[in-house]
Amino acid sequence: MEILSGDPFQGVHLTGERVTQFTLLAPMVPAAILCIGLNYRKHAEEMNAKVPKFPVLFFKNPGALLDPGASIQTPRKLPSTQVDYEGELAVIIGKTCRNVTRENALSHVLAYTVANDVSARDWQKDWGGSQWCRGKSFDTFAPMGPWMVTPDEIPNPNALRITTKVNGEILQDSNTGDMIFDVPALIEFLSADTTLSVGTIILTGTPSGVGVGRTPQRWLHPGDRVEVEIEEIGRLENLVV
Repeated sequence: MEILSGDPFQGVHLTGERVTQFTLLAPMVPAAILCIGLNYRKHAEEMNAKVPKFPVLFFKNPGALLDPGASIQTPRKLPSTQVDYEGELAVIIGKTCRNVTRENALSHVLAYTVANDVSARDWQKDWGGSQWCRGKSFDTFAPMGPWMVTPDEIPNPNALRITTKVNGEILQDSNTGDMIFDVPALIEFLSADTTLSVGTIILTGTPSGVGVGRTPQRWLHPGDRVEVEIEEIGRLENLVV
């Protein structure tokens, strides 16, 4: 594998140096992580929730970022027994922007990657003071990767199969076409009167099949292996400890 110099926002070039041993890291360190809730029709149905009129926005601590292959740690200082998986398409903003129109929204995208919006449902729903951020922002709760795939390879981000497996069992199997608000609509909404900095990551919501929506409910436990895969992008895999 050849080493590049530079960064993906300003441009990179080949150095001629090669490396044979390496650890795969998350594709980038996010400036911010903006997350959308209830953005798949079938997910809203399984949660018995009304289809939202506007995108449901919450924030995830960038410090929760986790590398591909690294371990998701269930909380112990603030214990949770309801840790859940949420496979998601992640959009990486490549140009600082504000008041973007739907028509040119995708021109501000640097790349797409795979994410898992890991969630402690008890802290999200019962103990978070009616806010979702606490249950979503524990360390290791934002696995991302393994690659960034540029828009020229994904002309339509809302036509991708997305699946989540736990220990090899498919629990989420959907398509990004089921989004209530597609990627251009999200960028238009989130940038309205709001500057999105270079390196902002948008998590676009999770499809149906999450643990909290199943009967019986399916929580993550130490030893579980979670795989989120999006066609044309890749597979993100993490062990729970």
